[in-house]
Amino acid sequence: MPIENSRIGGFYKLSVSERRELLAEIAELSEEQVEAWARTGELDEESADRMIENVVGTYSLPIGVATNFVVDGLHYAIPFVLEEPSVVAAASNMAKRCLANGGFKSDNDDPVMIGQIQVVGCDDPQGARDSIISSKEELVSSCNEVDPILVKFGGGCKDLDARVIETGSGPMVIVHIHVDCRDAMGANAVNTMAETIAPKVEEITGGTVILRIISNLAVLRLARVSAVFTPKEMSDRGDDAVKGAEVIDGVIQAYHFAEADPFRATTHNKGIMNAISSVALACGQDWRAIESGAHSYASHERRYGSLTKWSKDEEGNLVGSIELPMAVGLVGGGCKGPPRCTGECRTSRGRERGRAGQGDGGIWACPEPRSTACPSYCWNPSRSHEAARQEHGSHSWSRGRGG
Repeated sequence: MPIENSRIGGFYKLSVSERRELLAEIAELSEEQVEAWARTGELDEESADRMIENVVGTYSLPIGVATNFVVDGLHYAIPFVLEEPSVVAAASNMAKRCLANGGFKSDNDDPVMIGQIQVVGCDDPQGARDSIISSKEELVSSCNEVDPILVKFGGGCKDLDARVIETGSGPMVIVHIHVDCRDAMGANAVNTMAETIAPKVEEITGGTVILRIISNLAVLRLARVSAVFTPKEMSDRGDDAVKGAEVIDGVIQAYHFAEADPFRATTHNKGIMNAISSVALACGQDWRAIESGAHSYASHERRYGSLTKWSKDEEGNLVGSIELPMAVGLVGGGCKGPPRCTGECRTSRGRERGRAGQGDGGIWACPEPRSTACPSYCWNPSRSHEAARQEHGSHSWSRGRGG
């Protein structure tokens, strides 16, 4: 359930324990989830040893909460897990500067992931590709036999395609299965389906299947967020439209730099991922897959460039938007993990389902905290991190690392 109001005045002034108590109340967290936050060594060695190999200990990072977020008319408290200062402050700062026009607006594609099957050694690669397409219905049906529960809930394999690519090892036939994963990120379901139909693909093509695996370039599972910032909101104190218009011009000029130059775009997008990866990590998502997909999408069918777009509308307002792959899940993976992860998932999304990648808009809703496309960075870089953290209402913090 979304929180009633994300405008939590003086939140940064509270002690750590007081912040936990307040969030427990407004987000209806369980006692176990709150206790997990309070334990600095929450992950015990037995659990850690089941997660990865050769465990020798655990490693902790701070959990912060960004305030002021309104996404699609609902208020959210957004959990961040990272070591870098000022990111949470910057996200909270920018989130309150688009409230005059209703905050952030989001939408997303259906949760369709791509599974790839690599076929080599075909005598007639193009003919093999055509045979795969002719057998589409049979192959899709075989995929859906793997997971009837997923199909029951409206998911499953929805389509199949194939193409021939030229490589250093000669031509290869690449089969793509399109799988609607519903509330899951989808790696297990997609990989199992690809493995299941691999023998049939070999039979149809006369080739040899090598890889059968999900792609993290989830171009069929895009999420989009936009927001409108008025000149007055963009001013330092939120009351000077003239000064705010100057800030808006600076934001657009910084964006045009990133749009035109891959060197700048790389650091620009790092600033974007400061927020996305931090929230993904807090919510038990595969943040490495999300980050890989985002950077790949920044160069998908074009030269590497900015993940965001910034412009001015006819009234001089700053209009920002972002579109990128967002393969996140509400079931499986880290969301079934330690209480701390489940508590953070609930803080950001509440009890809603069917909004993964959308209602969890806090993952990307402030597209560029502390990047030069964000006025909180570019307007007055002389201020210290600590000053910024103490003044969520100020457009002032220092350069820091990356974006």
